[in-house]
Amino acid sequence: MDALDLLLNRVSVTRLVDPAPTDAQLDLLFRAALRAPDHGQLRPWRFLTIQGEARERLGELYAEALGLRHPDAAEEALRKARKMPLRAPMMVVVVARVLSHAKVPDSEQLLAASCAAHGLLLAAHAQGLGAVWRTGELAYDRHVARQLGLTENEQVLGFIYLGTPEGGTRTPPELAPRDFVSQWSGAK
Repeated sequence: MDALDLLLNRVSVTRLVDPAPTDAQLDLLFRAALRAPDHGQLRPWRFLTIQGEARERLGELYAEALGLRHPDAAEEALRKARKMPLRAPMMVVVVARVLSHAKVPDSEQLLAASCAAHGLLLAAHAQGLGAVWRTGELAYDRHVARQLGLTENEQVLGFIYLGTPEGGTRTPPELAPRDFVSQWSGAK
């Protein structure tokens, strides 16, 4: 796939079915992620893969975390939380690992980890896989983070759902760069 075609046509795919990415496809996804811009070569990221029955265990963790946050949560909300990881045959948890560094602020490390996630999404599209990056309140929940094995200097940036697109992919909307770009000609 041509690089510009990839950049201009990648879309989020929310309807994902089996099969999940193969080991060879996953290797390429992570190789692409590791090429993210990285001031100081800190590599402030890591990834967790979740598939098979582990998705059900993650759903139970989601329901538990929701119950801790909202003790009065309705059974329907808990059921929905349990089903969230089952939306795709595989998930990748994108973890930002922020390190204390004199020249690289935390914000740059979070941006680098986000770029790694974007690289993973691009590599998925290039291989014909479907992918969508999701967050939501459980991505920011410290109980979920602890149960996923994250340390205090780590945080979930998102859950990337991966699989085979069900029914193909949509065409991205045409956006006009002029609507987002302006020229700055100096301070007034």
